Amino acid sequence: MARASSRSSHLLPDLLAPGLDLVFCGTAPSPASFKACAYYANPGNAFWPTLHAVDLTPERLPPERFRELLGHGLGLTDLNKTEYGSDHELSAGAMDAKSLHAKLRRYKPAAIAFTSKHAAALALGIKAPRYGRQNEPLEGVVAFVLASPSGRARSFWTLAPWREAAAFVAERRRRRERAA
Repeated sequence: MARASSRSSHLLPDLLAPGLDLVFCGTAPSPASFKACAYYANPGNAFWPTLHAVDLTPERLPPERFRELLGHGLGLTDLNKTEYGSDHELSAGAMDAKSLHAKLRRYKPAAIAFTSKHAAALALGIKAPRYGRQNEPLEGVVAFVLASPSGRARSFWTLAPWREAAAFVAERRRRRERAA
């Protein structure tokens, strides 16, 4: 069974601002992330090392420094803001794709990257999304589906879609620098 918190209505605060290059979206925090009050805090999660490996951050940030991602044009959110645990423990009714769509319309990031096929399927409304850039935007936002960085999903791990999303961000940054 999914575990809900009485601490607040949102277990982890969204890290969003207008015009970000890329927003990462997962399903819900893991128990380790909930306990640490930080995104992707499980030591077996490859999220933070991968951000650095694909040059989205200049150094490998620890999870507790997640708020610094805004300075790199990156944001964070989850579909389920009221529960934590593994996907199979979460309530289907707590997955709030409608709220995510509203956030995309409000903040207008250039791209969104789902950190699992499950999160992408729920948000995009498609049964079996493929990894990489999707053909159709979501609320006018370029959408990517990434391999889950969770240690539990290691057998499905591939860095390729992460590199594709990072290349999109790098090109956006180059265009911005040329225009300045």
